[in-house]
Amino acid sequence: MYTTIVSVEELFAHRSDPKWVIVDTRHLLQDFGAGRRLYDAVHIPGAFFADVENDLAGPKTGKNGRHPMPDPEKFTAFLRELGVNDDTQLVAYDGGADMYAARFWFLSRYIGHDAVAVLDGGFAAWAGTGKPVTTQEPSRPRNGTITARVRRELAVHADDVLQSLDSRAFSILDARGPDRFAGQNETIDPVAGHIPGAINRPFRANFTGPLGQLKPPAQLRGEFEALGVPPEQIVHQCGSGVSAAVNLLAMEHAGLPGARLYPGSWSEWVADPSRPVVTPK
Repeated sequence: MYTTIVSVEELFAHRSDPKWVIVDTRHLLQDFGAGRRLYDAVHIPGAFFADVENDLAGPKTGKNGRHPMPDPEKFTAFLRELGVNDDTQLVAYDGGADMYAARFWFLSRYIGHDAVAVLDGGFAAWAGTGKPVTTQEPSRPRNGTITARVRRELAVHADDVLQSLDSRAFSILDARGPDRFAGQNETIDPVAGHIPGAINRPFRANFTGPLGQLKPPAQLRGEFEALGVPPEQIVHQCGSGVSAAVNLLAMEHAGLPGARLYPGSWSEWVADPSRPVVTPK
């Protein structure tokens, strides 16, 4: 069972394994239709497409962030349509050195499915090493039997974060780029800045090399331990709860389990003007 990452060679060896289901999560925040177009143009053989804005997110209310968590039962039903059972090995990929496969990874773990991993280096690594690609879309079996066993303890809510500002129950690790964390060049959310006390760890700091694989576990472990916060006291946050999952994945891959995710993240946090923020001077 793979629970963090799968290499290109490992996936290639299992490409015809009926107990493995591959999911393409490529997406662009600037163009919600780009992922589907990329998938239709070319994808890994046997891969199904997951729409980040619909399959991997719930309805927006204007108060719950840009990528609210989907209803666990609806997400589970989506997996059943792909033929996923409780013993299925799930493998998600995005373009490479990106965030969307990690989102799928977190959601699968949230509903209690441990056998889920991210393709190391994503589609860039697969195609870049000469592995086969196709335009043919597989038919959905629609007869999966996976059941949801929701782990609500993996996520925290805005009120938990607000209370922790005083109690210091946990530390926030912000996965956005340094400029957005500092309140500069904010073009996505209506308020610039960060949550008071947050530490910046850009999600792209977890990748290395021309094909965008995760850094080796020992290197990741050293980098996260250098922050000086025990894993069980870390809550990951970003703009909308998507790229933060990369930091969570990297910690798990480094052998540092126990951290959690704030799915609403900055876009939910600033939807309520009463919540404190650190804004640029």
